Parts: sequence; structure tokens; C-alpha cells
Amino acid sequence: MDKRTFLAIVLAIAVLALYQIFLVKQQPQKQPAPAAQQTGQAQKESVNQSAAPQKLSTTRKISTKNQAVPKDINVETPHYVAVFSTKGGALKSFRLKGYQKDCAECANDIYPIIKKLFINTSEMPKPKSTDLVELVQVKEDMPYPLTISFPQSSTDIPPDTVFQADVSKLDLLNTKEKKSLAFTQTYDNKIKVEKIFTFDPDNYTIGLDIKVTNLTKEPITQIPQLSWLQYVDPKQEQDSYGHDGPVISVARSIEREDLKKITKEKTLGPNVLWGAYESKYFISSVIPPNPSLTNVTVARDLNDMVSVNIKGQKETIPGNQINNINYVLYLGPKDYKSLKALNVGLEDSIDFGSWLKWLAIPLLYVVNFLNQFVHNYGIAIILLTLLIKIIFWPLGNMSYKSMKEMQKLQPQISALKDKYQNDKAKLSQETMALYKVHKVNPFGGCLPILIQIPVFFGLYKTLLYCIELRHSPFFWWIQDLSAKDPYYITPIIMGVTQFIQQKMQPTMGDPTQAKIMLLMPVVMTFFFLNFPSGLVIYWLFNNILGIGQQLYINKKLAK
Repeated sequence: MDKRTFLAIVLAIAVLALYQIFLVKQQPQKQPAPAAQQTGQAQKESVNQSAAPQKLSTTRKISTKNQAVPKDINVETPHYVAVFSTKGGALKSFRLKGYQKDCAECANDIYPIIKKLFINTSEMPKPKSTDLVELVQVKEDMPYPLTISFPQSSTDIPPDTVFQADVSKLDLLNTKEKKSLAFTQTYDNKIKVEKIFTFDPDNYTIGLDIKVTNLTKEPITQIPQLSWLQYVDPKQEQDSYGHDGPVISVARSIEREDLKKITKEKTLGPNVLWGAYESKYFISSVIPPNPSLTNVTVARDLNDMVSVNIKGQKETIPGNQINNINYVLYLGPKDYKSLKALNVGLEDSIDFGSWLKWLAIPLLYVVNFLNQFVHNYGIAIILLTLLIKIIFWPLGNMSYKSMKEMQKLQPQISALKDKYQNDKAKLSQETMALYKVHKVNPFGGCLPILIQIPVFFGLYKTLLYCIELRHSPFFWWIQDLSAKDPYYITPIIMGVTQFIQQKMQPTMGDPTQAKIMLLMPVVMTFFFLNFPSGLVIYWLFNNILGIGQQLYINKKLAK
């Protein structure tokens, strides 16, 4: 049963690896076309393709006179530095403090790491740059995120309209009080639009109140639409382990849109709890006031501008009346506690998996709890490995003892195979009788290990997607536990320990098969090469503890 056990583990890991290699969504590569072909294609796609950024940029149902030059308004809190623009009263930049971009250039030569390994650890290559993570990716000539519009209305507004701001900047660094930034604009003396952003210095949540005043005596009908717009560089490589693109919660069901499959406008809803644009570790989300009356449209235009449009219900504003729409924004890291505190299921944007999250989330809490004492997530993972090994210690003992007993019965089982080689039913009957006489459970060697496989995959999800491990160092060359070992040192050591552990296990059956099984550590090493180094550390120390447990059992059985 040790072969079947090991094969089960390897196959499970192989399925996971193959899924990441072949099924993970990749960013499409856009090939340039000749000028004449591009012109013809653009004309064709402009008819067939419906995209919100195009609609926003061409809508001119209401005009403003004496447009002013757009100005920037800086907003700084302990958590981020934001730049708003009076153009559209929208967001131009949003940089997160404490979160640096991934380093574009890391050391590729193993020689320096060997040279510096025990000399100067401060010179180790770092996985992050000095630039802060930027959530807004747009171009100057395009609309900015958080643009408000009213499509299917006679009172729609252009996205490049210049608003008036009530302040020139906001500083929330030395205060616990919330502060607001208000944008106002009046259109043809028909409607007045106010966009009021309220900032909380304690978190990443922003309130957005939109007031639309009907300045006429006649009622007007509108469908409010708040848009998050994001430019996608077709040449930029995406993280194969994460998702970059729109993500929407429709009745607590998470819908992720593949960027390369967005060829025309797609509508999701109603009952939209939130709509967002996400990356592996960060999210820009809009929470509407009435989920049951909210739809989301997702589109991508010819300029590679992706839009996530939060569409509200159709509303009629009587003459000289005001209509209020209250949104909640969360722009920041995918921190589980922060997202869960919003009570709209935004924590489901962390891809723990629908089946594994019940294991991944408790493991995340345990890792964070242990890190409070050791202040190193790598050590916390090792302590978690020890804790899991202690919990499964009785099952491990059962497994090793069962394999030893099965090894003792191999000569008798071989004799039965020779005797009943033409009668499979009799062979099965006599084999089970042999097990019963010697009180051996044929499944005792594999079941305890199979029970641990969900824990492995749950921890895989935890270490792969929890932002706490992003850029979190361990020792020496491992400066990011969420990324692969840049020099493949830990996967190779893990493979060696896997080989040692397998050599220590009782051998059963055909010797040729046993030799073939010795190749499995090589296969597992190959699979682990690109896994997060934190996960490799878990499996490595799990092997080391397993070797120790096996030595203990062998010594105990020998006595």
C-alpha cells in the first residue's frame, strides 16, 4: 500500500501542477497589424464591439461651457497616497503604503548567492522595488476610474468634464477624523452633479456619495453607472498563479472574467454585491447600495481599456429634487480580516477555493498567530508543520506499523499469487483471510497519509494567496515566501529528504517496481520547483519530521 499511497500523493500534486500549467489563464499577446488592416479592423470592431470606455469617450449629450484646466488633488492617509483629478471628478492614482512593486530584475546567477550566503546577508537580492504598488493604470487621454455617467438618458455627462473641487489637498496623517473631498459641476442649468469622497484614516474604505439635482421643473429619468477603468498592457506578463481582471460577486457566487475572452460587453446580475478589478494580492472594488437592483457590465475597448461598470436601477428625479446614491469603495490589499469586516463577502475575492477555504482560512489564522511570537513567517510555517505532525502523529505511527506488517506478509502473498494465478476471486478471498488471521489492515498504510492530503492543499492555497507572505523574508536567499525559491535550493533538498524517506519505508512487491518508485522524488522535485518557497519549506520539514518518526517506529518495532 506504500506505493499506492505515494502514487496518490504524486497524482494529486501532478493534477495541481498540470492545472497551473495548462488551465491557468494567460494574458493574450496582441500582434501588430498593418496600418490599412488596423483601420479596416477598427471600423469593423467599432460596429460589433460594445465597450464602456468607448461609450464614455463619445457621449456628449450635455455640454459644459468654459471648461477649466484639470487640476490634481492629493489625498494622503497612513495607508495610501491618492491623486484625484477634477477631470471627471475621478481617481488618477492610488499608491499603497507598505506595499512595494515586485522587483523587475532579480539575481539570476547562483554564484553571488553562494559567495554571500554566510558573508553579508544584507546584500541579498530583494524581491521588491522602492516603488509603491499602484492600483490605477490609465492613460492621460482616457477617462479615469470612478467616473460617473448616466447612459440611456437624455442627461448623460461627458467623462472629461472638469469639476470644481472644494479643497486643493487633504492630509489625514495626523488625525483620527474622517475628511471629505467634494466635486461639483452643473450642466446646461439642467442638472447638478456632486461627488463627495469621504476618507477614513484608519483603513482602505472610502465612502462615495453622489448627489444629482434636477434643476428643471420637469422630471428626468436616469440609470446611474459608476465605472472602474483599467488599462491593460497586452505586452505585460501576468502572474500565472493569480488572476488579473474583473471579478464580480453575484449572489455570493464569484465570477472572474478572463481578459483575453472579453471581446464584447457582458452583463452580470442582478443581485450584485460588489464589482471589482483585482490582481493576485490587491483589489479595487465598488460596493453598490442596492445589490438586488444592481447589474455589472464588463467590456474591453480597442485601446485595451477594461471597464467594470456598476449599473444601478432606473430612477426618476422630479423637478427641483435631489437623488442620492451612496457607494462604498475598498481600494487596497486582499487582507482577509479587512475584507471580511465589510460584511459583503469581499473576502471571497481571495482565491482560497470553494472547497478548500474551510481549511485554508483556519490555517491562515494559525500562521498569523504563530508569527506574532516569532516575527518570521518562515519559522511560523515550520512551527505549523510541527503542530500538524503532532496532530497526525498517531496516524503516522499506524501507517508505518501497517507497512511493516504488510512487508512481513509479502512472501505468503507471493505464494498465494503463484498458487491462484488463474483464479482471481480465490486469490482475493485467500489474501483477505491472510490479513484477517494476522490482524493487518491493507489500507492502514495509505489512509492516514491520504487524510493529510486536504491539509496539504489547504496550506497550498493559504501560502499562495495570503498577502501576509508577499515579500515576507525567511533567511538568506529566500526573501519572498510567496514566490518560488530563485535558486531552487529548497526544492532540491526537499527531493533528497523525500528520497531518504522512501528508502526507509518497507519495500513490498516486485523489486523492479520498488526501483521505479525511487524516481518519484525526482518527479516531486520537478513539481515543487515553481511552488511558493513557503510551501516547499512546509513539505521539506514535514519530510524531516517524517524521517524522525520513521526512525522512532523502526527502533520501537525492533525492540
